[in-house]
Amino acid sequence: MAVVFKIEVNLFDYFYVDKTNFMKKPLILVTNDDGITAPGIRTLISIMKEIGEVIVVAPNSPQSAMGHAITVNNTLFLEEVFIENDATKEFACSGTPVDCVKIAIDQIIKGKPDICVSGINHGSNSASNVIYSGTMSAAVEAGMSGVPAIGFSLSDFSWNADFSQIRNFIKKITLQTLENGLPEGVVLNVNFPKLEEKEIKGIKVCRQANATWVEKFDERTNPHGKKYYWLTGTFVNHDKGEDTDEWALANGYVSMVPVQFDLTAYHAMQQINKWEF
Repeated sequence: MAVVFKIEVNLFDYFYVDKTNFMKKPLILVTNDDGITAPGIRTLISIMKEIGEVIVVAPNSPQSAMGHAITVNNTLFLEEVFIENDATKEFACSGTPVDCVKIAIDQIIKGKPDICVSGINHGSNSASNVIYSGTMSAAVEAGMSGVPAIGFSLSDFSWNADFSQIRNFIKKITLQTLENGLPEGVVLNVNFPKLEEKEIKGIKVCRQANATWVEKFDERTNPHGKKYYWLTGTFVNHDKGEDTDEWALANGYVSMVPVQFDLTAYHAMQQINKWEF
């Protein structure tokens, strides 16, 4: 099935960003899943402006829990928006977070940025949440394209969450990633506890906890007698380890999990190879 991209202007050249203009500073692609006007991405943009030249391509509406979905049955639209009173190029995309990264690389930058940062998500993306997360899927998509990438999330779902407490951590982590790079096929999943900066004990590089959602559906009936459902559930941590992201967050640390998009279960290959086919 063909993927069709449609740009909502007459001239592609209007969107093209010549990377040669940004040779003095790193070119940073910023995206998210909460939408281009969300406070989290606005904070992230302001931090990235302190580091390099910023290009923003983000959804024009909330796209939380979209995972790695892409748009294949509809056209995509891009619209340049002017939210800040400066020269930063910002584009609102009608698609998913992954669509945003794809179209940014192919149609706006026409090449690879030096780094892609996604977030700051309103709510944690620790443990199995990484599977559902549009924030992290955007980072993974960038990584699949050979771009160093980081997903940032704060353990606070409030629209009015205080992101100022984690600014310095985000800047340090981004600078370290630019300086040192990341192993091939790896991106970073960074989650912050809901604490004041002075209360955060530090950064822990850790593994993803074995923690999952136990789903429940709230069944209701509309005025026409038709049943409908709201997804609810409880987040359960099955992991007692002290080297996990859930432990780090619960104990006042920033969790940093290296995530790979190679989903092969190598440890199971030998066992399955013993099957008789």
